[in-house]
Amino acid sequence: MENSIELTDVVQQFGQKEALKGVTLQVKSGEIFGLLGPSGAGKTTIIKIMTGQLHPTKGQAVISGMPSDKMTGKTYRRIGMMMDVPGLYERLSCYDNLKLFARLYAVPEKRIREALEKVGLSEAAKRPVEKLSRGMKGRLALARAVMNEPQILFLDEPTSGLDPVATRRIHELILEEQAKGTTVFLTTHNMAEAEKLCRHIALLHDGKIIEYGEPKEICRRYNHQRQILIRLYDGRTMAFGCDRKDGCERKTGCDKETAETIRQYLESGMVETIHSTEPNLETVFMELTGRTLV
Repeated sequence: MENSIELTDVVQQFGQKEALKGVTLQVKSGEIFGLLGPSGAGKTTIIKIMTGQLHPTKGQAVISGMPSDKMTGKTYRRIGMMMDVPGLYERLSCYDNLKLFARLYAVPEKRIREALEKVGLSEAAKRPVEKLSRGMKGRLALARAVMNEPQILFLDEPTSGLDPVATRRIHELILEEQAKGTTVFLTTHNMAEAEKLCRHIALLHDGKIIEYGEPKEICRRYNHQRQILIRLYDGRTMAFGCDRKDGCERKTGCDKETAETIRQYLESGMVETIHSTEPNLETVFMELTGRTLV
């Protein structure tokens, strides 16, 4: 599988501040890739470099085989963007916002209705953007991003500040685009979102990539406890794998005796819940950086 996006040793300076410090990553065609990091880590800067809005101080970004600082109109028509600031015209209707974009990108006007229907805004087509809820504005921005049927879709914090219902709909639309073969580059500080959507993720901190891989594989990599925790209906919590110091009854070793004990609990119907102890991405990020993703 070829790469749709390649960054090689990208450095970005703003005066004396070095926002990116040698970022290297690859995104394969057709996958959803997540870039995770707190506000100010450099996520939006990376998207602006990849979409030609910024030229890197050093290094190179290549999009569909084309250096980002040399992209042509033809290249831009193959990408879609949803930035953290939507850039919608508040006094124009939903339809007219998309109509303006359609003219700029030579998109057939018939796709406007299709895009509005896709994001569930057909009935709001004539409504001014200033009358929309935040979730509806997010869906309109996504409609604009996918209206040109992009090969690569850049989404910068697409669900930030949205309620669970709006977030779920945005997720559904992202997965629909990926199912069509679109490469999706997603920035977020929401680790649950990344775990749900992304095949690979990179953790960005202070302008550097500090970890990369499949979300669950990264979590397993930092599973220092390596335990199975079983809570029984009688209130007891059993820990299998290593000694604990938090009051749980202790069982040691992952041997046949342990496996037989777990089997007996399960067959007897005594098990209320069973969990392994690998951390989530938030916990991994905290271990690596000493801070949260928010």
